[in-house]
Amino acid sequence: MSYATQAAGLSGAEGCQDQVLLNDWHVVGYSSELENGKMMPITLLERDLIAWRDEAGEVHVWEDLCVHRGARLSRGWVQNNKVVCPYHGWRYDGTGSCVLMPAAPSEKPMKKAHAIVHHAQDKYGFIWVCIGTPAQGIPVFAEWDDPAYKLTHCGPYKFRSGYRALDNFVDPTHFSFVHPGVNGVGEEPDEIPPYEVHEDENGLRSSEVRVTQPYGDPRNIPVIAFYSYKIMRPLVSYLQKRLEIMDPAQQHLGNPADRFCTYFTAQQVDPVTSIVRICCGTNFETQPSDEDVRRRQDIVYAQDSGIVDTQRPEKIPVDLRYELHHRSDLIGQKYRNWLKAQGVTYGIHGAL
Repeated sequence: MSYATQAAGLSGAEGCQDQVLLNDWHVVGYSSELENGKMMPITLLERDLIAWRDEAGEVHVWEDLCVHRGARLSRGWVQNNKVVCPYHGWRYDGTGSCVLMPAAPSEKPMKKAHAIVHHAQDKYGFIWVCIGTPAQGIPVFAEWDDPAYKLTHCGPYKFRSGYRALDNFVDPTHFSFVHPGVNGVGEEPDEIPPYEVHEDENGLRSSEVRVTQPYGDPRNIPVIAFYSYKIMRPLVSYLQKRLEIMDPAQQHLGNPADRFCTYFTAQQVDPVTSIVRICCGTNFETQPSDEDVRRRQDIVYAQDSGIVDTQRPEKIPVDLRYELHHRSDLIGQKYRNWLKAQGVTYGIHGAL
């Protein structure tokens, strides 16, 4: 049975139809949000879903729908590793099969009495779901398994467009104006020299871009930062910045191996609502606290959303004629071209 196809007919007929998005992995929550034996409602690409965790710790993501009379399973509960429908008490096991109909407890439920099950994984501290057939694996976050890195999850941050949020994430030219005193110097914006963006089977990746940052990392010291970016999926990206401490008197606080990285994900709820979740990694000595990392990211993302959510059109255009592009916007221009080539139309301005 193709549960994704059945799901589209029940809850997603008017939502996303882009195969590239349906067959991709999307973050819909943090692993820490979902305790064993608990359930939470989520919405992805206009599909109402539930995520629940069984007593063994395995995550499940299903349509928020009981196939009996269409009640929302999210109004029910998890009991003895089974999801209980709040309407007639039908119980579904971890495979999605109905194993009990209380009105006929001695009867074996029909084969069609089955929850609409999607692919789910718990990885990198996030809950992932694919509501189609996975075309590839979850994008790699190499630092997750590197013991030199301290990792901190931050967010969630609400944006209208996940694509515009990602476009902003890979844009080094706004730092001095949106984040003065943090990621840039307002009175002396950095000149952005030409850089390169390459495409391969893993997506897009940039060469390094140099910027000056008065509060460039959680250590609260001025640095020269060399950013490199990756766009791995339409709504998943990554940055790494190599750091050089500006003040010679403070250079003993770091070393040439110092790195800061961010793994960026966006959950497109509907065409104009998204939720950004990130994981930051640092390999500094002494490591910043989780609180310091989150405090800084909360400031930066609040500043970002305050500008990004005012952009017009609110849906990102992939036709380059709708905006004016400069060489310093190269990765954003390549991102738009890449989205178009991938066949992404959902949440895109001007798409049919």
